[in-house]
Amino acid sequence: MLRRPQIAVLGAHAPSPRLYAECELLGRLLVDAGCRVVTGGLAGVMEAASKGGSSSTKRRGGDVIGLLPGTDADEANPWVEIVIPTGLSLARNVLCVTSADAVIACCGRAGTLSEIAIAWQLGKPVIALDLDEGWASKLAGEAIDDRRSDRVVRATSAAEAVAAVLAALP
Repeated sequence: MLRRPQIAVLGAHAPSPRLYAECELLGRLLVDAGCRVVTGGLAGVMEAASKGGSSSTKRRGGDVIGLLPGTDADEANPWVEIVIPTGLSLARNVLCVTSADAVIACCGRAGTLSEIAIAWQLGKPVIALDLDEGWASKLAGEAIDDRRSDRVVRATSAAEAVAAVLAALP
């Protein structure tokens, strides 16, 4: 594949300190592995993954993409390299998922749940970082419905999540 894989990192605005640290590592490991990180561009899990991705020593520029729900580019967290203000509010969740080759859900509330469901319906690989928080942990190892024969892949660390997403890519 000439194009670098784009991996959406999805999750809560207010993660625990443990989850924030793991998502920061996740972002760095994804960029280290040659992937681009796609997030909703705001705070929490999105900020942590963006910060980690931008700290990678293998960063080539344009590796951290933020799809904002509003129209103000200045709302992006400071580690987003490519800011895309969508003006779509919650509908930007569809863009986050469709622009990605795979998704990694980290914790999450209703917004993350909607993104997981969209990814599932689109046949995208779904990896859940299971740190006993939110929808990612509730759905890890589960089949969301019968339209697919696989399950949401459970990962218990950033390194496991990156290995799982790389294994799931074509």
